[in-house]
Amino acid sequence: MTTSRLSLPLLVAGQAQKEIAHNEALVLLDGCVAACVEQRALASPPASPVSGACYIVAAGASGAWAGKADQLAIATNGGWRFVVPRTGLRAVVASEGIEAIHRGAAGWDYGTVRATGLMVDGTAVVGPRRPAISDPVGGSTNDAQARATISSILTSLRAHGLIAP
Repeated sequence: MTTSRLSLPLLVAGQAQKEIAHNEALVLLDGCVAACVEQRALASPPASPVSGACYIVAAGASGAWAGKADQLAIATNGGWRFVVPRTGLRAVVASEGIEAIHRGAAGWDYGTVRATGLMVDGTAVVGPRRPAISDPVGGSTNDAQARATISSILTSLRAHGLIAP
């Protein structure tokens, strides 16, 4: 028997050597809670991993990681332990200082921040995409440099997705 979310081993009544199941659950929790992986997905296990080090297994992995693509691999003194990630599992990628988030069928997403807005000191500085803004045309005074600058600003805002194209 295991838990529903992380498949941690459960103790059952009358079970012999309950400490083994309990310790296994602690090892898996140690790797998952506030997870930190050494680097982005690897296709083969490191030769001499430090106990407690975690890795995300790449597609087409070999050796002890064969068939474990997308899983979190945790190095232990007793060998590798694996956790099948659930949607929303987060881990810091230590080598890059970015966050990896498991997006379900889409796999791991590295370094992408998803939000509905950005606040700085209580002031919204970025929010939902704004409607399209046309490049400057017409008017009684034609300032080519000003129009070129405004067009360049609008091009950048469109490229960053802040205003609709």
